[in-house]
Amino acid sequence: MAAPSWLLLCWLGSAIAAASGSDPSPPQICSGCCAGSVRNGSAVAAFCDARVGAQVQGRCCLEREAVVGLDLGNCSLGHLCSSFQEASTAVVIDLTVNQLEHLPEDTFRGFTQLQTLVLPVEWDCPGGSIVWDNVTTEESSRICQGQRNPCNGSGGLGWLCPEDSLCAPDGPGLHQCLCVGQFHGYKCLRQGTFPYPLFYVTLGAVTTGLSILLWVTQRSKVKAV
Repeated sequence: MAAPSWLLLCWLGSAIAAASGSDPSPPQICSGCCAGSVRNGSAVAAFCDARVGAQVQGRCCLEREAVVGLDLGNCSLGHLCSSFQEASTAVVIDLTVNQLEHLPEDTFRGFTQLQTLVLPVEWDCPGGSIVWDNVTTEESSRICQGQRNPCNGSGGLGWLCPEDSLCAPDGPGLHQCLCVGQFHGYKCLRQGTFPYPLFYVTLGAVTTGLSILLWVTQRSKVKAV
């Protein structure tokens, strides 16, 4: 009996090692939003070719499994797919040659690494040209380059953040207010750490009470039967 058990353990170990060593699936945005691959001659292709260690998978340029480039050009998109946020780590995005509807203001919320955005020429750069270092037009495309930090400068958005918080970029023309120190909660008005001991004691007491009540109820039903 020992030999088969030993063989079974070896087989399980090999299977786990093989599974852990397999390549992870690329993000859904790379193939689920538009078929095909990154287009030759596109801004994403040029960026990926120049990026050491980057590789093309579907419509994405990936680096250490993170999306650093996304080419959704010529995809006949009427709206952005639900998996678009998977590209929040992208440095370059191309959305040209699409029939895109109006993009909500927070479409690029969280895209803090974005440095080059290529749009249909009829679209303005998100946040306006003031939040980009350079905005140019080439035939049917508008190129937004160099995302600026909306918290910097005298005209920054830092004044919108409450006391005991810091302004941090959150995408083109977007910002977020991060509580500092031990401040937390609405407008960072609460101070101190979360009372975990009290929370867990209360949770344990409530759970125990409900368990006892359920046990008594079930016992009563059994006796009645």
